[in-house]
Amino acid sequence: MAEQLIYVTRKIPEQFLQTYQNHFRFECWNKEEEPVPREILLEKAEKADGLLTMLSDKIDQELLDRATRLKVVSNLAVGYDNIEVEEARKRGVAVTNTPDVLTDTTADLAFALLMATARRLAEATDFVREDRWRNWSPFLLAGSDIHHKTIGIVGMGRIGEAIAKRARGFGMKVLYHNRTRKYEAEKTLPAVYREFDQLLQEADYVVSVLPLTDETADLFDAQAFRLMKETSIFINVSRGGVVDENALLKALKAKEIKAAGLDVFREEPIRSDHPFLALENCVCLPHIGSASMETRAQMINLCLENLTAVLGGEDPKTPVF
Repeated sequence: MAEQLIYVTRKIPEQFLQTYQNHFRFECWNKEEEPVPREILLEKAEKADGLLTMLSDKIDQELLDRATRLKVVSNLAVGYDNIEVEEARKRGVAVTNTPDVLTDTTADLAFALLMATARRLAEATDFVREDRWRNWSPFLLAGSDIHHKTIGIVGMGRIGEAIAKRARGFGMKVLYHNRTRKYEAEKTLPAVYREFDQLLQEADYVVSVLPLTDETADLFDAQAFRLMKETSIFINVSRGGVVDENALLKALKAKEIKAAGLDVFREEPIRSDHPFLALENCVCLPHIGSASMETRAQMINLCLENLTAVLGGEDPKTPVF
């Protein structure tokens, strides 16, 4: 077992690996903020028994064909759209993710982004920083109320339910749309099921917590934004690919919807010249949904536990299939 090699595609603190040093050999990409180059990932994967990957690492047929020793891919994320899961399954390569441990942290960020967008907090901070605050006035940077409004959650998984609990604390009415009805959540939260189009028409806040699949790609398109109220605010903490970004940009510019708060984008990272950043009614974050110190530590530990289980001949703790 000591000869088994795990390749880690980002630099992570040594303390997380120390417990496992007697069981595995580790090789790590040496940069925390930059993804491992594709050619290096392919080269390292050829020798690896396990990979600890990030959502920016593409684990596809090309890599899997070359990685003949590979037994497990442990993804540091809930989503795994960066991995061709069916190709891994064909080759007997286990794929794991990190659900549950980041649920509340991501829900905190989603609701914080909703509040920041509604109350124009980013604009207000810039207003002070740029020395534009001269006097108090009744409608200076007036935003939208959150309390007692209607939130529509699209994708009622663990994170969606956690967001709904936070919304209930603000006295909000909770609508949701999901591939399958969540009857228990309807009773306990409570939440009200709506068809997608109906949710868009009724909600003051539309929050996407969807996985990226063939069915959800570009789900929020021009028609979706036209169905929303002119006073509605759109929040995306799921994947950038569920949104037609050109349609969203047009909707924001034309004031078809009031504002948007985005933690994810189709192509990441975005640069300072991205058209969303030129809009006062769009708040952009650098994909930090689960980025708390405590949660990141739990995610890394869960990845390592999954790797240890599979390479030790046991079932993983959190398999995706």
